[in-house]
Amino acid sequence: MCHSAFTTNRNMKETAPLTMKDIARELGVSVATVSRALKNSPRISQERRTMIQEYAREHDFTPNVIAESLRYARKQPLKIIGVIIPEFAHYYFSTVLAGIEEEASSRGYRIMVAQSEERYEREVKICQSFFENKVCGIIVSQAKDTQKYDHFAKLQDAGLPLVFYDRICTGINASRVVVDDYMGAFNAVTYLIETGCTRIAFYGSAMTMEISKNRFNGYKDAMLKRGLHYDASLTYICDNRADAEVITPGVLQREDGPDAFFAINDDTAIGILYTAKRMGFRVPDDIAICGFTNGQRAVACDPMLTTVEQRGKRVGEEAASILIDQVEGHIATDQVVKRVVRTKLVVRGTTK
Repeated sequence: MCHSAFTTNRNMKETAPLTMKDIARELGVSVATVSRALKNSPRISQERRTMIQEYAREHDFTPNVIAESLRYARKQPLKIIGVIIPEFAHYYFSTVLAGIEEEASSRGYRIMVAQSEERYEREVKICQSFFENKVCGIIVSQAKDTQKYDHFAKLQDAGLPLVFYDRICTGINASRVVVDDYMGAFNAVTYLIETGCTRIAFYGSAMTMEISKNRFNGYKDAMLKRGLHYDASLTYICDNRADAEVITPGVLQREDGPDAFFAINDDTAIGILYTAKRMGFRVPDDIAICGFTNGQRAVACDPMLTTVEQRGKRVGEEAASILIDQVEGHIATDQVVKRVVRTKLVVRGTTK
């Protein structure tokens, strides 16, 4: 038994991966010399570089990328971007993430992703974790219940580039990428009016978020511009399918009920659609419905959903581009860059 254990340990030692320290010992040079030679540094003579490189090839040496990254991180941040999304399940955020990853990868960066689950406390912890892990910058869409911004201010004070997307933080003067929420809503509601709708209900998020304010203002201004009365009783705080299925029956049973709905996102709009059909309403003949996202679910329902295309992938690409430009010094870290991605209305079967 003892002999067997000794043999196993010896074999493990013999087959252990070759390290730069091993090469340095065998060739009688320093580890730093080996490292520089393997990177083809001109600080090492050509003869010595060739000797070390050939030895490494002959012995199938593979550099320890993780160890090298950690050594590099002691001097400066890694080429890793921290990304905070409110929730993975939301189609829009997944498309933004795809855009961020694609742009980052094309420029030699990787991403580290975490979801806040729409919770302020979790968002604060993620920011701290990203900072401790020496990311080179952070791209974030803030959680719904974030009301304090000290965690973002601390990142800025530490000189870490910060770019907001979708849900921007008005309390922090930082770069941002948004879609034209106001015009997206304005054009959608204008279309509903042009197709004969006169009482349009609005389902939105709490007005503490800029996207909620902008989409509501677009909705309201479109009606006022077309001479329609704005009825505050047709405005509801409702931004998910579950709540839409609870609220909508009462809305549709009103004597002065709506003939159309404009919802802040597709999931909410689909909740309205499901409920209206279950109650016997014909869509779009009795009730017209418009969402905001243009995710995969918009074409998976019956009838397919009219909605505003957000172009999440483009938002992600722009956010990553700004952040990397700041990291690399093409844009000053204290310069605030604001970019707006245009939306478009996609007309389908839930409107006339």
